[in-house]
Amino acid sequence: MKAQSLLLLCVCALLVACGGVDPNSPQGQRQTLFKQMLKTSEDLGGMLRGRLPFNEQRFAQGAQQLDELSRKPWQHFPQLAESERSSAKPEVWQEQARFQQLARELEAATATLRTASTQKPLAAAAMAPLVQRVEDSCEACHKAFRAY
Repeated sequence: MKAQSLLLLCVCALLVACGGVDPNSPQGQRQTLFKQMLKTSEDLGGMLRGRLPFNEQRFAQGAQQLDELSRKPWQHFPQLAESERSSAKPEVWQEQARFQQLARELEAATATLRTASTQKPLAAAAMAPLVQRVEDSCEACHKAFRAY
């Protein structure tokens, strides 16, 4: 009896410890993509704000990567609301037209940044408003559709 109780307790502890999101689920896949976007965006912003040294090649590569990433998470938002706990507000599914509009605005902002980053020589001052536009696009969607 003691052994069974101990086994049950261990199984419960493991289940609680594994309470994360399945990385293969739509939520897990979009979380991975959003984390990659955040890391890339932070590096670009870091170069512009002096936290990281400005490197033209790394900046252009980051802009290209961010543009590619910005097109991927939307496919991982199913048409119906998810049953699992999510950082997405119910409005994501209730206001699909607005959600898709903000997604396209982000894609347009990253495309503009990518195109501008191919024009050499790169000037940090010229890139700053374009990165700000990307950041503003992210923030607009978060304010409307992300539950903090």
